[in-house]
Amino acid sequence: MRKAFLLGAGLGTRLQPMTHTLPKPLIPFANRPLITHVMDHCMAAGITDFAINTHHLPEAWGEAFPEETYRGAKLSFFHEPELLETGGGIKNISEWIGSDPVLVYNGDIITDLPLDRLITGHMGSNNVTTLAVQDHGPAPHLAVDGHQVTDLRGRVHGHAGTHQFTGIYCIDAEILELIPAQTQISVIEAFLELIRRDQLGAYHVKGTPQWLDLGTRDSYLEASFSLSPEVHASAQIAGEVDDSWVGAEAVVEAGAVVKHSILWPGTKVLKDARLTNCIIHSTSPVSGIHLNADL
Repeated sequence: MRKAFLLGAGLGTRLQPMTHTLPKPLIPFANRPLITHVMDHCMAAGITDFAINTHHLPEAWGEAFPEETYRGAKLSFFHEPELLETGGGIKNISEWIGSDPVLVYNGDIITDLPLDRLITGHMGSNNVTTLAVQDHGPAPHLAVDGHQVTDLRGRVHGHAGTHQFTGIYCIDAEILELIPAQTQISVIEAFLELIRRDQLGAYHVKGTPQWLDLGTRDSYLEASFSLSPEVHASAQIAGEVDDSWVGAEAVVEAGAVVKHSILWPGTKVLKDARLTNCIIHSTSPVSGIHLNADL
C-alpha cells in the first residue's frame, strides 16, 4: 500500500476565526502545517503518494505546497466546489485510486496509531475495507465480532455498539462500486453494504496511543502545549517570550510580553502588547492587553 487519501475539505467552523485565513489541516501545529505531521506518520508506514481533497480556501494549499510534493512524496489535490462528504470525496478520486488499495486518514488529527499493522492486517484479509477501532471512547457506534464489524449504529442487524471508529481506515478499489458518482454521500452507506457482505474488517488498536484532536480552540492549545514550545530560528524576538510557540518570521518587539501563547508565522506583536493564552494568526500587528484571545 503506497497511497493515502487525506481528508482536507472540512470548513473548520469550530476553530473560527483561525480558519478564516487557512484550512484547518494547514493551521500551524508545532511550528509547521498540521497536515505535515499526518504525512510524516503515513510515510513512516510506506506511503509515497497522497491525494488531498480541498474546498475551503483552496489557494492556500498551492501556497503551502507549490511543487505539489512533500519530502519526496507526490501530492495530488482534488478540489470540491461543493462538499461531496466522505463517500463522494472517495468516489471523486476514483481515477487516482485506479485499482490500488488506499489508506484513508482524517487530515486534522495527530496520532501514533500503528499504521503499518493496520495496513498489514487489511492486506492479509479478504475485506474490502478495514477500520481502525478502539474498545473505549465516547462514541461506541460499531458492533465488532473478532476482526469483523457486524453492525453500525444498529442499522443492519440491530446489534449494540461495542467499539469506536478512529476515522482511519484502509480501502480496496472495490468500494468505488458502492458509491454513486457526483453525489454528496457519506461513506457510511458503503460500510453498511460491506457489513451485509461480511467484508468490513476491524483492526483493534491496542492500549492508548497518542490521540490529539485539534477540532476546537481548547484542544488546539492543549495539543500544542503537550509538546515543548519552541521559537522558530527565523523569528525576531526583542521582547519577553515565555512558554510560547513562535512561528517563522514572527516579530515580538522590545517591551512586549507574550506568555503561553501561539504566534503563527509572519505575525507581529508590538511593544505595548501583553498577551496571555492567546493565539495570534492575523497579519495585522497586535497591541494592547489580551487574555484568552484569538487575534
